[in-house]
Amino acid sequence: MKRKIMLIVPMLHQGGYERVCLTTARVLEPFCDVSVIVFDSADIAYDVSGIKITDIGLGVRKRKLAKIINVIRRSIKVRKLKKQLGPEVAYSFGPTANLVNALSRTKASKTWLGLRSYEDICHKVLMRLFIRQADLIICCARQMEEDLHKRYHFHKTTTLYNLFDLDQIRQESYMKEVEFPWGEDVTCLISMGRDAQLKGFWHMLKVFSVVRESIKDARLVILGAGSFAASRKLAEQLGIQEYVYFAGMQTAPYAFLRKASVYLLTSNIEGFPNAIVEGMALGLAAVSVDCLSGPAEILLAEPLTDTERRKRYQEEKVIWGEYGILLPAMDAEENYDVHITAAQKDMAAAVIKLLSDQELLKKYQEAAVLRAGDFTYDAYVKQFISLLDS
Repeated sequence: MKRKIMLIVPMLHQGGYERVCLTTARVLEPFCDVSVIVFDSADIAYDVSGIKITDIGLGVRKRKLAKIINVIRRSIKVRKLKKQLGPEVAYSFGPTANLVNALSRTKASKTWLGLRSYEDICHKVLMRLFIRQADLIICCARQMEEDLHKRYHFHKTTTLYNLFDLDQIRQESYMKEVEFPWGEDVTCLISMGRDAQLKGFWHMLKVFSVVRESIKDARLVILGAGSFAASRKLAEQLGIQEYVYFAGMQTAPYAFLRKASVYLLTSNIEGFPNAIVEGMALGLAAVSVDCLSGPAEILLAEPLTDTERRKRYQEEKVIWGEYGILLPAMDAEENYDVHITAAQKDMAAAVIKLLSDQELLKKYQEAAVLRAGDFTYDAYVKQFISLLDS
């Protein structure tokens, strides 16, 4: 008899942990009886065929009191489902689902809470609740797990890196032909993420404006939901608007990634940035800020301590890692004026050096593909089953 697993996620809109939740359901199917619980199944952006999904019909509420009532109602419904379905483990993805999973805890099912962003461990009130209720807290980056130990002295933890089907990513990249506004004969930098402060797109636009001064055929593509109104205005003020393409949220993002040369990440905070690995799987060289958390663990072969990284940055301004290029994290406060900071100039210099040396670019593109191959389904399933057995 297959072991019963319950996965809990708020919605299945396009997003990182939604993808990880559904992929987890698929890869565990040969070994486990998996049920996926969602709070609202509207606007599903993924193929969910063959996956057992239960929609409890309690989507987002806007007012504070309505939100509190919603959490209570969700918890009651999920607790009933736990008793009805009898899962060995209930594993939730993200703070909203974690809260409901923790509050609906039963003696018969283990409670696994998945931290998907470094922001999660900064919420002290929630973390204290999670620590009291969790049988296991699963982090998507080792840095998150280490900081969880330091901040809360809680050690029922593990790191489980996100998983990727590299063959599928490559196949999907050819399922749709896309055209950029400038035609084909350009050098594309690309990034994916919603229009949100934590993605730091004002840094990216300023970096790109400096790159454009030296690399005249350089173009920037940004994929993601949102208006990007402030970013569009900044691009105009920097005089780069005709070289930047805000492509919006795309159902076939890999087709865009395939046509780029370099993946850029300027986030202020992450968990495990899926998009950078997806870009690397398609042969894009990765240039990223060293934010909390994820990029350093992806782009360096061996971990460096915070002290070691700071020393390297002081001496060299940039770490040319084994699998990608890292630069210090930049200011998290939004700044849409046209002033270019020293940190932005340093990142631009690294991109210019990379694009100006075809051998160096090819080296990092090949290294990116090699590194992406470490985040496989097999490794994920093996670790997941070992956690069930422990």
